[in-house]
Amino acid sequence: MTADGLSQRVARGTRMAKLGLLVNAVLAIVKLLAGIFGNSYALIADAIESSGDVLSSIFVWRGLRVSARSADERYPFGYGKAEPMAAAAVGLMLVVAATFITFESIREIRMPHHLPAPFTLIVLLAVVVVKETLFRSVFAVGTAVASGAVRADAWHHRSDAITSAAAAIGISVALWTKIPQADDWAALVAALVIAINGVLILRPAMEDLMDRAPDPQVLERISATATAVPGVLAIEKLRARRAGLSLYVDLHVQADPELSLQDAHALSGRVKSAIRGLEPTVDGVLVHMEPFVTPVDAG
Repeated sequence: MTADGLSQRVARGTRMAKLGLLVNAVLAIVKLLAGIFGNSYALIADAIESSGDVLSSIFVWRGLRVSARSADERYPFGYGKAEPMAAAAVGLMLVVAATFITFESIREIRMPHHLPAPFTLIVLLAVVVVKETLFRSVFAVGTAVASGAVRADAWHHRSDAITSAAAAIGISVALWTKIPQADDWAALVAALVIAINGVLILRPAMEDLMDRAPDPQVLERISATATAVPGVLAIEKLRARRAGLSLYVDLHVQADPELSLQDAHALSGRVKSAIRGLEPTVDGVLVHMEPFVTPVDAG
């Protein structure tokens, strides 16, 4: 993957993070004010979740910027791990927000309070539309640039849409039945959804930080591409790991034992070019050249 290609992908992801940051900041203020003046704790809880969205967008933005830095003496393998670290931070923040909302919802259920104002329902329905639209846009970009942090940020928007929808249902029930606690039960359900989304985001981020191998289909494509290079007789070992937006490949290529060192070097270069042409996200390929040994020779 070229430096220009990486910078373009980082730029796209950064733009979406900034857009999410702006939208979340506005929505957090709107929902907080509507919740306070409209007597809706579900809306206040939703505002708290949106405040977490603001911080998560900042983490994603900074994580992408750091991950795009070139390798140096201090970090010879680059800064790619900053991207899954940002995704892990987003997931952890969701879990913390869900825990806080759960305790506050239980406290509100046990305390008598007024019915929510009808206008809070209109605010929530508008929020659902805005956040679902933002989720689709951000997730599409996250998929296009292969960024787990951007996709995590997108799911944070989706969780906000879900919590807003749950709050809208709770307020509707509260207004219909004249039972104020229905609003708080909706906040409790929303907290569960937020916690589940947080775990689903946190798990793959932690796996990337632990150098989990990419999908088997990716490894199969890389192996087939390397084997198809003229001169390659077999692939003995193949390993790959992700570091942020980049993929690093390490493989052992078996070739004719009679090849000169120069020819073996040239063959390894052709293997590298073939793999990079197959997977645009590949940033590094380490090829170990070995003599091909048939089973008869091995015996």
